[in-house]
Amino acid sequence: MVLIMEQFTEEEKTILSRFMTNTDKSIFALKNLPEVVMGALFSRYSRSQKSLRRVLFDEFINKPETGFHEIVNYDVSKHGTDELVAIKKAEEFYDRVLVGFGDDSVAELAGAHIAVENVSIIASKVIEDARIGISPLEKSTRYVYFDQKDANGHYLYLDEPALCGGDGAEFADLYKRTATGLFDIYSTLIPKVSEKIMKKYPRDSNVSERAYASTVRAKTCDILRGILPAGTITNLGLFGNGRAFEYLIMKMYAHPLAEIRHIAMEMHVELSKVIPSFVKRANDQYGKIQQDYISETEKAINAIAREGAGSTDSIPPANSVTLVYYDSNEISEKKAVAAILYQHSHLPLEAILCKVDSMNAEQRKKIIDEYCVRRTNRRHRPGRAFENINYTFDILGNYGMYRDLHRQRVLTQERQLLSTHHGYDLPPEIPEFGFEKEFRDAMETTKSAFEKLESKFPHEAQYIVPLAYKIRWYISMNLRAAYHFCELRSMPQGHIDYRRIAQQIHLEIKRVHPNLSAHMKFVDMSEYQLERLEAEKGIDKRIEEVKKKYGD
Repeated sequence: MVLIMEQFTEEEKTILSRFMTNTDKSIFALKNLPEVVMGALFSRYSRSQKSLRRVLFDEFINKPETGFHEIVNYDVSKHGTDELVAIKKAEEFYDRVLVGFGDDSVAELAGAHIAVENVSIIASKVIEDARIGISPLEKSTRYVYFDQKDANGHYLYLDEPALCGGDGAEFADLYKRTATGLFDIYSTLIPKVSEKIMKKYPRDSNVSERAYASTVRAKTCDILRGILPAGTITNLGLFGNGRAFEYLIMKMYAHPLAEIRHIAMEMHVELSKVIPSFVKRANDQYGKIQQDYISETEKAINAIAREGAGSTDSIPPANSVTLVYYDSNEISEKKAVAAILYQHSHLPLEAILCKVDSMNAEQRKKIIDEYCVRRTNRRHRPGRAFENINYTFDILGNYGMYRDLHRQRVLTQERQLLSTHHGYDLPPEIPEFGFEKEFRDAMETTKSAFEKLESKFPHEAQYIVPLAYKIRWYISMNLRAAYHFCELRSMPQGHIDYRRIAQQIHLEIKRVHPNLSAHMKFVDMSEYQLERLEAEKGIDKRIEEVKKKYGD
């Protein structure tokens, strides 16, 4: 697919050139905007069908009430050349620092905002694998309909290069026909499902039209997003430091997918315009050595796995959550108690552990309770002592839900390739509303197409798999991270699929470590029909508060 870029007037381009490194490409960095504006801009962007450039105009520049004109002066005639000189001077300065001290950590002191538009959901996950040093926001399948077409009447999915013009051109028609079919079903069902939701859950008089419409839209998206293929086009906004960007780009240059390598090249070009000193090694001799290390290691392990562990002939059934590794209850409690006491002592850790060994279970429990009893909301996180207790879970869930959980930062997770081997999840509303045949037909048609693609193109075949199909991944996290994960991801407004994963993880930890998990008391174990309703009512309240504070 050749995407038709959004058109802007010359006047608009002049304004955009003040704030963006280019005005005509899908990947561009932001500049000359205060941090608060860039954060707000990316936040609005993640829940909009519009491009970042159009959001900037419609939601900021053209809305006087935002105060954008007072915050930012975008008269290009007063800027431009000075900025280029400043970047050049900064590059020279940092080069001297890097040469003089040889300390890569200086690259963590400068960062950049960059928009990455018109990329696949598959690519978004590769980019968001960078969990440290980069903060992403992505266009949400929970709040935005993906039923649009471009100027050529093409739904917004990636025409994967290898399958639509390279060695896999023989599969181009199959790939496009399958993807287009999925979008046809998704688009056709949007108004039908919305109507069913409104009939089942009519608006109460105490709910505003805005809150109700947003809730119905979110519920419709939640039910139907599983039909979308992983090749669906999305947008991301990223903020990160130079060191993290450099490593991410190196990894992306070494990726087996052509799309990822192309994005790496474009990100490298644009970031070189705003933080050149910090990404210059991403593809030089040093970078290429790193890329070879990454790609050759991947190939070697893949070859070994395919000899045995990679077989798909007989995949055993599995629970959605399986607790694989953990220490016994007694050992874990002793480790936690010793760590709790450590900072309040002058003894070595080994000596404190000896003292803890002499305690009985009730004494250990009392210390653990005292450590956590003052938690009155989920943001009162336990201290770092709980980081000494670790768990590894094997998870099997649909790809749409995986995307939501993938962005959790303080944990280790690794996924397998997306496939149709593990079956798919059927939202209960689909058969209830009478659309089961359409949904199942879409899944089975895709499964047939995937199986034809996978044998020759295992990586590229992922693009055609709908988000309802299941993927396997593991999560390793400590107890402190588990408190945050389970309490955050079980909140009422969350998607039911990932809420259930968070609930099951909580129950597994509670089963093996009852005392240590006793204060994980903000996990919501209930289920809700209209998940977003209370959150939307809360937004209404905040809107009114802002109006009172600043006026209409």
